[in-house]
Amino acid sequence: MKKKTVLIVEDELDMRIFISTLLETSGYMPVVTRDGTEGMLKARDVYPDLIILDVMMPGEGGVQMYRQLKTDKNLCDIPVIMLSAVTQKTFAHYLNMVNARLKDPIPDPDAYIEKPPEAEQLLTVATALIG
Repeated sequence: MKKKTVLIVEDELDMRIFISTLLETSGYMPVVTRDGTEGMLKARDVYPDLIILDVMMPGEGGVQMYRQLKTDKNLCDIPVIMLSAVTQKTFAHYLNMVNARLKDPIPDPDAYIEKPPEAEQLLTVATALIG
């Protein structure tokens, strides 16, 4: 059986290593990128089963990438776990403010985990989303 591919978009090296090691030792195939621009290219290239996306990154940030994912007809159905030091309440407020200006609102992510993530929680959520 083919391993499920998880795209990790995270600018912090330590966090990329932690998440990719956790996923790999749990039977998933992690693919790692450092920012939203690289993440979108890789998403189109590998069409992952799941995306773990950091909210705050330099340059093309996680929110911009998330918006691009959800408006791309080929990628919009891939489940996304947003990962951030920003509280979920703050992120939800931000998304509401962005959506107030859009004709087609951006949907809420499939899951939101605040940093630092607990290994067990991250695996439980990933497994629930893609098996």
